[in-house]
Amino acid sequence: MFCEFHRHLLAYDHRRYCYCKACNAAIDLTLKVITHYGEFVGYSVKHFNKLLGKDVIVAHQLLKNDIELHEYWLVTPPVAGRNSSPAGFAQWMEWNSSAIHTESGEIPFHYTHIGQLKNELVPEPIPQWELASKTKVLSVAREYATDIRTLFHAAGDFHYRSRWQEGVQTVEEIDHLLPRVGMKCRCVMEDGQGDIYSSSYAFSGERIEFSETDERKMTSTYFTLEKTGHKQTKLTIDFYLQQGRARLAWFVLTRRKKMIERYHKSLLNLARLVQEVKLPG
Repeated sequence: MFCEFHRHLLAYDHRRYCYCKACNAAIDLTLKVITHYGEFVGYSVKHFNKLLGKDVIVAHQLLKNDIELHEYWLVTPPVAGRNSSPAGFAQWMEWNSSAIHTESGEIPFHYTHIGQLKNELVPEPIPQWELASKTKVLSVAREYATDIRTLFHAAGDFHYRSRWQEGVQTVEEIDHLLPRVGMKCRCVMEDGQGDIYSSSYAFSGERIEFSETDERKMTSTYFTLEKTGHKQTKLTIDFYLQQGRARLAWFVLTRRKKMIERYHKSLLNLARLVQEVKLPG
């Protein structure tokens, strides 16, 4: 159980750090974890889900503790028991006891420092995008008079996709404004709809790469952004198709020419869109 907690903590921190690097604004995050068990009820207000109950109030009150550590894991007796520390503790972890005093009475808890976890855990590797089973069938490129971050937001944010990519009417069920590995959404096209997911992402200073793959893994679109000068960025879009002679021949004969025309129009639309994009604060 404790190792599982470590794994989820690391996965969260790794994804957040990748996003901040893309915005060129890495943040030194700290983490405080409150673990409490009890009863609650839920209700919905418009698009928000709310929790109510005595134990929800207790969880909020526990945040107002006097622990001097910046990073800790706090656990109440209903979860941790009265005395013994959880199995799997590292030697440097010390299981301390304390309590907070509220109008309803005393709330006891245990806690331990977790800051050293950042130094001991190795980030989970970013999944490698497998191209061995696919063939590049077309490639288009255009240079834009804008910085790489602005172009990344314009091209990568699905909320903008229908404004520049020809054939796309809407994009629904968006998990996040920017690509993240595993993120899924539904793309409504003029000739139908289909689910796609973000299959890769990489950032290296003056270059950003990300890809999108359809749910059946038959096609993949690879986006490469390269800084070419002061407020000059080149975008290259490569389209890959699952290998198979009959499939490739059918694509070349029936779709390739039309798709190239669409992509060139899309890149032109994107040139107008980047003039309007405002980066989030």
